[in-house]
Amino acid sequence: MAVSSSSLRAHEADPADPRAGLTGEAAPDPWGARRAEHLLSSLEGVLSARMVTTPLGEVSEIHILAQPGVAPKQMVRNIESALLAHFGLKVDHRKISIALTADVKPLAALEDEVVRDRSRHRAVLFEGLTVAPASRPNRSAVGVVLGYGGRTESAEEETADTPRARVEGAARAALAVLERLLERDTLALEGAKVVEAFDRSMVVAVVQGLGGREARLLTGTAEVRDNPERAAVLAVLDATNRWIELRRQQ
Repeated sequence: MAVSSSSLRAHEADPADPRAGLTGEAAPDPWGARRAEHLLSSLEGVLSARMVTTPLGEVSEIHILAQPGVAPKQMVRNIESALLAHFGLKVDHRKISIALTADVKPLAALEDEVVRDRSRHRAVLFEGLTVAPASRPNRSAVGVVLGYGGRTESAEEETADTPRARVEGAARAALAVLERLLERDTLALEGAKVVEAFDRSMVVAVVQGLGGREARLLTGTAEVRDNPERAAVLAVLDATNRWIELRRQQ
C-alpha cells in the first residue's frame, strides 16, 4: 500500500532504538529513513544519499550525490521507483535534488587506489621462492625471485640441508638478487635466524648497506607463516626496502 503522505511511519522504528520514549512509544521513524538511505546509496551511479525527515517522519528532502555522466531526470525516476517498490513510499520528485561530482569517489575505490599506488612505489617486490635438494648429498638449493622497477631477477644459494643454513641461504640469495637489481650498491648479510618472541616464530635479518661512502646497519623482521625460508626473504626486504627507496630518491 502506497504511503501518500510521503512519510516513513513511526511503527517501523526499532524498539531497541535508544531514542524511543521511556514509556515504550516509538520515536518518529529514524531507522526507516536510514534504511531508505542505504537503499538509495546502492543504486547505480549514487555515491551517497541523505534523507531529511520532519519530527513526524515525513520526507521533506532527499539529497543525492551522484557520479558524473548520470542523467539527473533518470536518477530521480530511479529513486522514486526504488522507494515505491521497497517501502510503498511515494515521494514528490520536487523533493529530490541531484548533485554531480567529478572529485568524490566511493571509499572502496579510494582504498583500492591507495593499495595500487603503494604497490607501485614499493622498492622491491617478492615474487618467488624455491627450496629443493642440491646435486650434492645433504645440501639444499634455495632460489629467490624478486622484482624491481619492472625488472625481475633471480639467484640461487646452495647450503647445508639444515634449518638454520636454509634460512641464511634464503637471505643471501635475496641479497644477491638485490645487488643485481640495484647495480651500484652493495649489500652484505650479517646474519639471519629464527627467534621466538611474543609467542610467535619470526626471522630477524641484519644487513650491511654500502652505498657510496655510506655504510648503514639495516635490520628487518618477518613472522614465520608458510616456512622460515620465505620469512627470511621477507625479513631481508623489510630491512632494505626503506634504505633502497632513499637511495633511489638520491
